[in-house]
Amino acid sequence: MSESTTSPSPEPNSAESNSVTDSATDRSAKTRQLLGMKGAQPGETNLWKIRLQLMKPITWIPLIWGVVCGAASSGNYTWTIENVLIAAACMLLSGPLLAGYTQTINDFYDRDLDAINEPYRPIPSGAISIPQVITQIIVLLSAGIALAYGLDQWAGHSFPTITVLAIGGSFLSYIYSAPPLKLKKNGWLGNYALGASYIALPWWAGHALFGDLNWTIVVLTLFYSLAGLGIAVVNDFKSVEGDQQLGLKSLPVMFGVTTAAWICVLMIDVFQSGVAAYLISIHQNLYAVLLILLIIPQITFQDMYFLRDPLGNDVKYQASAQPFLVLGMLVTALALGRAGI
Repeated sequence: MSESTTSPSPEPNSAESNSVTDSATDRSAKTRQLLGMKGAQPGETNLWKIRLQLMKPITWIPLIWGVVCGAASSGNYTWTIENVLIAAACMLLSGPLLAGYTQTINDFYDRDLDAINEPYRPIPSGAISIPQVITQIIVLLSAGIALAYGLDQWAGHSFPTITVLAIGGSFLSYIYSAPPLKLKKNGWLGNYALGASYIALPWWAGHALFGDLNWTIVVLTLFYSLAGLGIAVVNDFKSVEGDQQLGLKSLPVMFGVTTAAWICVLMIDVFQSGVAAYLISIHQNLYAVLLILLIIPQITFQDMYFLRDPLGNDVKYQASAQPFLVLGMLVTALALGRAGI
């Protein structure tokens, strides 16, 4: 009787497995670095990639979306090639140019803070020189104002509304980051300025491009920006240590992590609900119901992630909940356009 033998199962190649894991981690870190996200790593040498990192492309998305909402709320947008191109130009203005300017100037004035909280950022890591950063600020600002003027000419504005918005928004960005005012030193003022910059300003630009900007739209979007204040607070949790050392009065520093987390979620939920109530008051009930239905999953993710661990789950919460907030903005804009506000 012959004896059967069994070959041993091959052992996993742990070195190869670790290599694949390290490679994936490295790609993730480089992607985060390029987009300007938390969890990046230093070491990039390509100057254009460094310049892009300074502009934080991940932050352009809500401003581009704000232009879409403004165009929708105007009630006059039609799907023609010309309008698509003009809307894309306004998105370029609000996102890469002026949001890029804002992020670059913020990094310039926050280089000491970033050396503590995010030492991999281009300036504290030494990847780009101060004169190169200043040049980038000037080029982005100049290109943004020039494009805004061109959009006013296309729209036939007798008063250069979009140009004024571009200049005013750029000034707001400056005093948000630069001393002596440095609005971000105060958690309330700084975060509201940030929220308004991400919701109201691009919304106004998109609305003015295809319609007539009016006080109802201005006031309502400034009210909506109070929900944006809550979103802006989420970004403060990653910087608590550096804010404390440099005396910046962010909400987590002033009230503690737990209380600030509750302030954050209540601002997001209460003011979106207030907008839903306004839509009911102008008889846009279907849109109001849709907005409320979009608030519900945000509350769910707040409970699942953010309120339980705001320091550890800030990025996960933003990724899961913010899509519902931005969809709610579009629902509101469509309602306003339908109502002829």
